[in-house]
Amino acid sequence: MEQNLRELTPPVPGEFVHRADPADILPTGWNRIAENRFSITARWPADHPFFVPQNGDRHDPILVAETMRQATMLVGHAEFDVPADDQFVMWDLSYTADTAALVHDGRPWDITVDLLCTDVRTRGRGLREMRTALVLTRDGRRIATGGGGISCTSAAAYRRMRGDRLAALGAPVPLLPALRPEEVGRERTKDVVLSPGDTPSRWRLRVDTGHPTLFRRPNDHVPGMLLLEAARQAAVAVTGGTGLLPAGLEARFHRYAELDTPCWVEAEVLTGADRNTTTVQVLAHQDGAPVLDCTLTSPRVLPAVRVPAARAC
Repeated sequence: MEQNLRELTPPVPGEFVHRADPADILPTGWNRIAENRFSITARWPADHPFFVPQNGDRHDPILVAETMRQATMLVGHAEFDVPADDQFVMWDLSYTADTAALVHDGRPWDITVDLLCTDVRTRGRGLREMRTALVLTRDGRRIATGGGGISCTSAAAYRRMRGDRLAALGAPVPLLPALRPEEVGRERTKDVVLSPGDTPSRWRLRVDTGHPTLFRRPNDHVPGMLLLEAARQAAVAVTGGTGLLPAGLEARFHRYAELDTPCWVEAEVLTGADRNTTTVQVLAHQDGAPVLDCTLTSPRVLPAVRVPAARAC
């Protein structure tokens, strides 16, 4: 059925998911199955330079968030007729992933996303805001569930709202020194988004506007996915640099993070009754105002799962 759906729909244009590199485009097709319910096929790559396996053998759970983001924008553009130059604003995003279902077998994964839109509000004939609930499955097995809230701003309204801030579009941003990749669960320095701060649990946001995945094009503010990656890296750093797999995430975005002002990221390990789970609270703020608050949860011990050996053809 998933294969038939992909054959019935055209390739997903990069502008529908706000990605320029075909390797970064996750959805492969979509279909409306009810008034505000959609089925989307997606492919997780076997080998991606940024979304690399975590803890040795698990797909990066942040791929769940990126799949949710792209699926929501795809439906917004393709089914709710949001113009390509309108701006999507992500206000909140959450997911819960099954870590046993994320074991990487070295092959690309075909994913099905069931997406339900609720609280849909329009302005004239255009989409104003909505909430989404998503279920991600592979071969009938549930991988993750999640949801979020977005709003849409027309290009003209965005220009009025941002005003002089649009001058930052494409302007060079000084690249700060990076934490060591192993401190934040990364392999490459170019993927590190935190710079040393003034305490062991406080860092400067490190912005590389030339990063091929986090900056798909010149931007006048810090992308939301970069902030989520900063939250993940802060959680890894504050817990000792190894072992944390963000199987659960709840994030709220309060305002745009600007490119030309220091953005500080702080992390704290929360104590709770669940001794099998590590919970980290991450806050990002700029000019004394909150930008992001994010709670990440990780199992202390990952379930052992045996991956069947691939059969010879």
